[in-house]
Parts: sequence; C-alpha cells; structure tokens
Amino acid sequence: MTGTTGAPDPTGHDPDRIKCVVWDLDGTLWDEIAVETLTDELPVPRPEMLAAIDALAARGVLSSLASRSAPAVLDRMDAVPGLRERFLAPQVSWQDKSESLRRIAKDLGIAVEALVLVDDSPYERAEVEALLPGVRTLDPGEVPALLAAFEDREVTPESRERVRRYRTEETRRAEGERFRGTREEFLRWCEMRLVIGPAVADEIPRALELAARTHRLNSSGLTPDRLRALAAADGHELYTARMSDRFGEYGIIGAALVDRTAPGSWSVPLLALSCRVAGRGAAAAFLFWLMERARECDAERFRVTLRPTDANLEMRILLRQAGLRRTEADADASDDGAILARALHSGDGGGDLPKPPAWLHVSTRKDADA
Repeated sequence: MTGTTGAPDPTGHDPDRIKCVVWDLDGTLWDEIAVETLTDELPVPRPEMLAAIDALAARGVLSSLASRSAPAVLDRMDAVPGLRERFLAPQVSWQDKSESLRRIAKDLGIAVEALVLVDDSPYERAEVEALLPGVRTLDPGEVPALLAAFEDREVTPESRERVRRYRTEETRRAEGERFRGTREEFLRWCEMRLVIGPAVADEIPRALELAARTHRLNSSGLTPDRLRALAAADGHELYTARMSDRFGEYGIIGAALVDRTAPGSWSVPLLALSCRVAGRGAAAAFLFWLMERARECDAERFRVTLRPTDANLEMRILLRQAGLRRTEADADASDDGAILARALHSGDGGGDLPKPPAWLHVSTRKDADA
C-alpha cells in the first residue's frame, strides 16, 4: 500500500494516533448476549467485524476487548479457532468500560488516548467519553469510516508485524513476572541488543512512521513531511536503531535526524523511539551512542530540539540526565521547539559522556554485519 504518513484525513479519524481499537462483545462483535445462550457455544461473530479487525491488523493497528460480561466468556473464546488470538490484553469483567480501557493501555504500554472504543451502547460510550475524554468512541456502524481513514496509509514491514510483536511482548511480560531476580538481572537475561547505523532507503518509511506515531519518547514532534525533507538535505543524516533479544526481533524501534551543517556541532531535530521499548534503556543507549559518535567526528557541541508536551515527560527526563541544558547561547527557540545542548569534551566543561545501560549490548551496523 502506498501513501503519505501524516496527510490530513477526510474521515475525521487520525490514523497516526490510533494504535489499538477496543471492541465490545454483545451487540457489537456478535448480535446476541453471550451469558444468555443456552449452551456453552458463543454467539457467531459478525463476519464484517472480523474482517475489519483483520484489515486493521494488516495496517499495524492492534485490537482488544472491553466487555461488561462474565469472565468465563473470555475462556469460552479460546475454544473458537482463530477468535481469541485476534485480541491483545482483553478485559472481560463487570468493571466500568473506562477502567477496562485504562488497563488495556497499561498492559500494552500505550497512551489511553491511542485507543478507540467500538460499542453499540450509547451509555457505555458516554461513560468512556466522560471519564476518558481523549478516547474516541464509535458506534459499530461507524467502523467503515474508520477503515477508510487507513486506506491510503503507507504500511511498513514493522506495521505488518506489529500484532505478532505485541504477542511476543506478552510472552516477555509473563516471563518477567515469573523471573526470580531483580529487574536488572531479568534485563541481562533477555540478552538485548541494539544495532544502530545510518538509515538505508527501505528504512525511511519506518522512520517517518516513528515520527508520526510516537509520543512518549519523541523529542520534538517533527512532522513526517518535514523529516523527509530534512533527511534529504545536504549536511543531514538519518539514523535508525534495531533491537532484538532472546525472544525475537523488535524491528526498527528508533530514528534520529542529525544536522551537521554548523561547524563543530551535531544537532538532533528529532529523536523518536517506540513506546514498546520504554523502560529497557534503549532510548538512553541510542542518545548516548549519538553523543559518542558526534565526539568521534570531532564535534564540540551536541544539541537536541525539544518541544515539551503532556506525553513526552520521559524524553525530557532522559535529555536532562544526559546533561543537556538550555543555555543563553542555545536559547534560540523556534516553532520547532527549544534547543538543549551540552559540550562533548571534558576540557570544555562537558565531563564524561554517559554510558548505555550495562544490560544492553550496543553496536553499529557495520560491527553487526562484520
């Protein structure tokens, strides 16, 4: 599929913000009420809803469940081939829908605002809208418009693999809960590897996707169109980071644009990483690698563009921990955000550069390919 990530959408949906669609069961996924059936057999799912779930998955959009019903209904779904596996982090209980959505977002490691609820009940939609105003709610009849919003979106290899990788993440989380030891010992046991290098042509669509879809670990919110233009400009380089561990590949989880047009300085207009690697040291390792690489290239100063948002507190803390500060010399704030900077050499007051977390092995692509 071809298209431009970040283009305005006439349907009113913003595909770049939608990471998971949460489906109700009774009256939405199927017609009947599951707990009122006379046998243990579930109602037959609506074919158009299953087709919609599969179409979204092909575009990298996850699906989950939030149903006010008996938890046993979820167990009964395991007996239906191909049904239960379509849904990640499902919530089937008598709790409020808003609480179910909060738990789904937490389990998936995404912002609750990245969810869309599809529910036939006006009451349930109103409850979610009142308590989670950042969540979009839809009647089942509005699903075709939702699908239409993704029609011309570019689909990257990471998008096609996203559902499978989130399933792998469920396995990681389960292993972490069973692991007898500290969090750091578990991360060491995972044997995580980060491979960083200049982006090649087929990685650029994924870098644009990270710019558009990441929020927690995004320094500036640079638009995909602006990123594409800058990456093609003289004196600019685009770097990507791939991650893997004993459970499998994460794929491309980070992108950074470097501006080397100013003598003696490396500027980073965008640093963006997938929220799937939050808390594992990948963002710090990527940033520290860029700083070390800048020093190896005889840069004296390292600068990062920061546009603070409600979502990117984690990125702001990371930049501060890396010694980046807003100074008078770098106070030239623009529409793209403020500039944070630090010296790269001890003689200039930079001190020692921070090191990646001990549990994460970092290499450059040429090292990995050797």
